[in-house]
Amino acid sequence: MLLRLNVADNRPLHEQVAAAVRRAVAEGECLPGDRLPSARELSQALDVNVNTVLRGLRTLREEGVLEFRRGRGVSVAAGADGRSVLLDRVRELVTDAARLGYGKTDLIEMIGETS
Repeated sequence: MLLRLNVADNRPLHEQVAAAVRRAVAEGECLPGDRLPSARELSQALDVNVNTVLRGLRTLREEGVLEFRRGRGVSVAAGADGRSVLLDRVRELVTDAARLGYGKTDLIEMIGETS
């Protein structure tokens, strides 16, 4: 898995780490069931602190993209490839809505109206 961080990106590093892994999953570089390199290996490859990598990986676990298993490491969760794409689309929607002056609560109401 070849991950890179964009030096021009002004987001916090842990968010960039999560985005890089999310992108690798979405693009099929990492498939459900695949094990990720250790946090230490990822931190060395990305030239960031291991705690920064762990924070990004925990974010992805909370999103359902990754699974942590004691003794087995971190792997891509089943169905993560589809979920990752959907989460990216949701983030784009939130960004677009903010540009137009709408908040998350407004979006939730709009979604409720379409159901």
